[in-house]
Amino acid sequence: MNTIALVGNPNSGKTTLFNAITGANQHVGNWPGVTVEKKVGEFKFNNKIYDVVDLPGTYSLGAFSEDEVVARDYVVKGNPDVVINVVDATNIERNLYLTTQLLEMGANVVIALNMVDEAKTREIEINIESLSKNLGVPVISTVASKKSGVEKLIEKTVECIEKKSEYHPLSYGENIDKEIKTIKELLKDSKADYPADWIAIKLLEGNKDILEEVNNKDVEKRLTFLKDKGIDYELEIVDKRYDFISNITKKSVVKPDEAVVTLSDKIDKVITNKYLGLPIFGLIMFIVFQLTFKIGQDLLGGIVESWIETFGVFLSKELVLINAPEWLISFISDGIIGGVGAVLSFIPLITVLYFFLGVLEDTGYMARAAYIMDDIMRALGLQGKTFISMIIGFGCNVPGIMATRTLETKKDKMIAILINPFMSCGARIPIYLVFISAFFPEHGGIILFILYFLGILVALIMGKIFSNTLFKGESSHFIMELPPYRLPSFNSVIKNMWQQVLHFIERAGTIIFAVVAILWILSVLPLGVEPYSQASLLGKIGTLLAPIFKPAGFGTWQASVSLAAGIAAKEAVVAVLGMVYAGVSEGSELIVAIQNAFTPLTAVSFMVMVLLYTPCAATIATVKQETNSYKWAIFISVYTFALAWIASVLVYQIGSLLGF
Repeated sequence: MNTIALVGNPNSGKTTLFNAITGANQHVGNWPGVTVEKKVGEFKFNNKIYDVVDLPGTYSLGAFSEDEVVARDYVVKGNPDVVINVVDATNIERNLYLTTQLLEMGANVVIALNMVDEAKTREIEINIESLSKNLGVPVISTVASKKSGVEKLIEKTVECIEKKSEYHPLSYGENIDKEIKTIKELLKDSKADYPADWIAIKLLEGNKDILEEVNNKDVEKRLTFLKDKGIDYELEIVDKRYDFISNITKKSVVKPDEAVVTLSDKIDKVITNKYLGLPIFGLIMFIVFQLTFKIGQDLLGGIVESWIETFGVFLSKELVLINAPEWLISFISDGIIGGVGAVLSFIPLITVLYFFLGVLEDTGYMARAAYIMDDIMRALGLQGKTFISMIIGFGCNVPGIMATRTLETKKDKMIAILINPFMSCGARIPIYLVFISAFFPEHGGIILFILYFLGILVALIMGKIFSNTLFKGESSHFIMELPPYRLPSFNSVIKNMWQQVLHFIERAGTIIFAVVAILWILSVLPLGVEPYSQASLLGKIGTLLAPIFKPAGFGTWQASVSLAAGIAAKEAVVAVLGMVYAGVSEGSELIVAIQNAFTPLTAVSFMVMVLLYTPCAATIATVKQETNSYKWAIFISVYTFALAWIASVLVYQIGSLLGF
């Protein structure tokens, strides 16, 4: 099967083009050996199926970050038949730097000149034929968001599989060209996977990873000789690439004398304003949470609850009719329906939240959020791009931590990993919702906003502390090109929303099911005890843990064992609460049980604990994989729990002193 790789700068419309080409025929996984997320899709053309691999967005292939390494290695070692290079037509000079590196690697390139409609709005004229001729590769104009030019791009791509484009390598000047030839001679017996020309260029740029992979003594001697002579070709090679790009754009691109002020520019004067940017960001998120609670809970919340209740009653009756064992009836009605059902009842709210976050992302606003936060992040010793990984953590902390691979320095990456668990992932929302519905139903959106804000605040404070203690040193520079505002694509938003909701349902059907099954067994053993009582094994475990949480106001065995289960998966907290309170199978019944077991103050203390304490097992495992160290996995488990305990104790003790 033929394979096509898709590569481009961040915000060039690469993902939109990927969706336009593959439609619904795609799946998400990880690169072998690493945890950078990859998307793989397929399309059918002339009764033949083609695979499309969406590579991580990158500005270059210099391998400064792990995303760049993945993109670079796949282009060379993955042997794609064609590389579609997505180039932003509004910022063509910047985007073509990646193009030159792809051409240096000997890749079979087809350029998708995307967002040509935006370029026309900015009065930028691009001669496609001239651009193609001077680059030596096909160039197809596209508007991925409108699927314009996609069919033509597919046709040309398939054509190039059969007939590779003829690219003439650019000259880096007499001295460098001569040195490239010398190193190629020394590499003639090398078994490296990379093209000899490209290896020579990388070695002259001082790439240590390639030097280690080549492992050639003669090459090392030659490079040492150049270094001793004080000869450094790195900047000269970069300059030659930009000279090459400049010569091409002079022949192919005409820009207005003065930059055209677009609607996006006018909006950004307000949205990204030094003084207004943060308040506007806060207001937008506040509105999102208010709408999420009003629509997801008030309008739709009862529907799924009713379905689960009806299904639970029906299933129990059927089991009784077929004379099923009492233990099986208890396991299904109290354990599965009561536990997993309690989690699933919050699907409407999860769905609505992901819908609104998807709209913000698709309009281009989330990129502005990272830009707005850059000054604050830098003041805390962090980098603006760190906030992007934090935003991703709102969906799930696992991909949020994976996103730290785009950070160039170890300091930025480690701090971003250690503070990401404070972002309220979707799995925590059902827990918040139970307690909000029980004690603060009129102020759901406000409470939800405060919890999210508190998570960000704690993350920033800990980031500052880590920056000044564990990871001293300067942060790397933050470069981001803001995409133009555009109307969100309904299909794209719905598709992303559905993927997130499906992931939530899958977790409920697998991890939560397994946790509930184990805890149900513990709740009915030893034989003869009253199920779900303090005398059961589950009750004894909870009783053993309860004193730890007594200073925080919720030192009951039920609350303790639910928090312990939450380390396996945060959704399990609600599942266990639904099970231990006599097998509650309906959201409203669980809320009544919570009202009897907690007070408004202890509810707040419990929610703060859930917000900050030890992340789920999947997140801990990801930390271990990303840092390649059990030490940091253990550290993040312990320090977050200690911080959460201190915070929840302070909330309860101060609240008690104030008479709440």
